[in-house]
Amino acid sequence: MPGSTPAPFTADDYRARMRRAARAAADAGLAGLLVAPGPDLVWLTGYAPTAVTERLTLLVLATGQDPVLVVPALEAPDAAQATGAPALPLRDWTDGKDPYAATAALLDGAGRFGVSDNAWALHLLALQKALPRSSYVSLTEGLPMLRAVKDAAELARLAAAGAAADATYDEVRKVPFGGRRESDVAGELADLLRRFGHSQVDFTIVASGPNGANPHHEAGDRVIEHGDMVVLDFGGLLHGYGSDTSRTVHVGEPDAEQRRVHDIVREAQEAGFRAVRPGAACQDVDRAARAVITEAGYGEYFIHRTGHGIGVTTHEPPYMIEGEEQPQVPGMCFSVEPGIYLPGRFGVRIEDIVTVTDDGAGGRRLNNTTREMVIVD
Repeated sequence: MPGSTPAPFTADDYRARMRRAARAAADAGLAGLLVAPGPDLVWLTGYAPTAVTERLTLLVLATGQDPVLVVPALEAPDAAQATGAPALPLRDWTDGKDPYAATAALLDGAGRFGVSDNAWALHLLALQKALPRSSYVSLTEGLPMLRAVKDAAELARLAAAGAAADATYDEVRKVPFGGRRESDVAGELADLLRRFGHSQVDFTIVASGPNGANPHHEAGDRVIEHGDMVVLDFGGLLHGYGSDTSRTVHVGEPDAEQRRVHDIVREAQEAGFRAVRPGAACQDVDRAARAVITEAGYGEYFIHRTGHGIGVTTHEPPYMIEGEEQPQVPGMCFSVEPGIYLPGRFGVRIEDIVTVTDDGAGGRRLNNTTREMVIVD
């Protein structure tokens, strides 16, 4: 069973994150950050509005100023209960007032600001109108590594999420596959993730036979047959941090090609993992995994990047893809998930979440279930 519940984050934790974010913004030449409801706001303040509406909620982290959370008056009581609220004053506004004028008063009128990716166009365009000399860049472009390097408490949560996903895989291997619909197995995966502690299930891909050649196949009514390869890819949030793992099982004994393709992907996944080390470029992980598959003659069938970051969301920077020269840093967590997808026939994907370490090992896997071919009924 996965371990005990970690200690909650404190107001001091969120205060430190906001200071770190403000310093990163200044180092990037930005006048500050504007953070709308979503994962960045949760990570920085612990506040997640129960409903996101057209009313403006915005965290303002401006250079040389204390952080301020602009919030609708009717939502201010909830915002004041957030764990990070003691670390920042609230500036509420009432219906009929102009929240953009109030926000503009906090900002450098000619500044360039980083804006959380999920900010509404409605709000950003209104701010631009209030501050016509201002300019904006998305956080993914301006500060892509803002949440990428995890501290010890975050790593503990990611490890717990990985252990819960591993327990889920170990249990689902015991259920019957043949003769059941993909959606039935997907439902079992979701139930098991919740049983092992997940508060949120984000995806449960069950892709059997030819459906396995679609990396993001939605589990459907196809009945899984004897002789099928079945790609399982599942994850969600536990203690606010993500899990994401993939394994490919086979119903009954595989034929020679199915076993060979699985072995190639397993070797590619191992090669990608061995490329995890401080100072190496993120693209090196992709290059290492892709080289194995290409040399085996299946390069054209590896049709996605090798990995993505994970934290308070299951997909975030950094990305393990050609052209990503961002150095790997201890504390980064990301997936290593090569695959081969043969249209009309089958697919294979093997995925672990790994973290970069500074202990000489290079990287550590947060998923530790077998990567060998598993036969299911």
